Amino acid sequence: MKSGTEEKRKNKRKIYLDTNLQIIFGITLAYIMGVTSITPAFPKMIKELNISAKDVGLLISIFSFSSILLTSFLGVVADRWSRKKIIFPSLMLFGIAGELCFFVRDFKLLLILRLIQGIGAAPLSSLTVTIIGDLYSKKELITAMGYNSSVRSIGSAVYPAIGGALAMMGWHYPFILPVIAIPIGFFVLFNLKIPEPENELHIREHLNIVWKKLRDRQVVGLLVIGIIIFVMLFGSYMTCFPLLLGNSFGALLLL
Repeated sequence: MKSGTEEKRKNKRKIYLDTNLQIIFGITLAYIMGVTSITPAFPKMIKELNISAKDVGLLISIFSFSSILLTSFLGVVADRWSRKKIIFPSLMLFGIAGELCFFVRDFKLLLILRLIQGIGAAPLSSLTVTIIGDLYSKKELITAMGYNSSVRSIGSAVYPAIGGALAMMGWHYPFILPVIAIPIGFFVLFNLKIPEPENELHIREHLNIVWKKLRDRQVVGLLVIGIIIFVMLFGSYMTCFPLLLGNSFGALLLL
């Protein structure tokens, strides 16, 4: 009995060692840096770009707006065509637009680049969950979802510290980080092995299905809760907290 149990344990797959799941972790760590890594630089940005606290918040709003607006549509396109055909260019767009922010010193141009970066980020969150569902089932699916959520939480906790350390050298230095999305994109292109969707529905039919789902009260309720949590976390906390700290410590230094 003991030997049989030990053999089962040996044969049990360590899912976190799966290359596909590790690439998904990389995608997750890439897209969450779009907000969490730059907010510590806000106090310096306000001072050096001569903008208001209200203006600097637009860097989060415009990034999030493009993501929220396009997520459902790009998810439908990915179901129709290919996950990789959406994820790879999205990561490239996210990484290049984010990296260009490092070189920009004009706030209006910075907003345009953040809008483009948000378009790149739009499908990444939903498609990582979709791909996990494509690759795994039953207990493995639950385990993979748990690992991915843990990676997202760790990234959300670590990126502000990394962004803050980089911001000490200059407000634009946190914008170096999105370049990580580019090599991850090539890993997706050449190493991610996923079953591609076999779907002959017209894209209009897909959109009709999405629209029907959006009229479901439970779906609407979940969306509203998700938006409220997002606004509280990235609006009230991630955006305002660094500004509050900057103003408080600035006031203390003046005293």
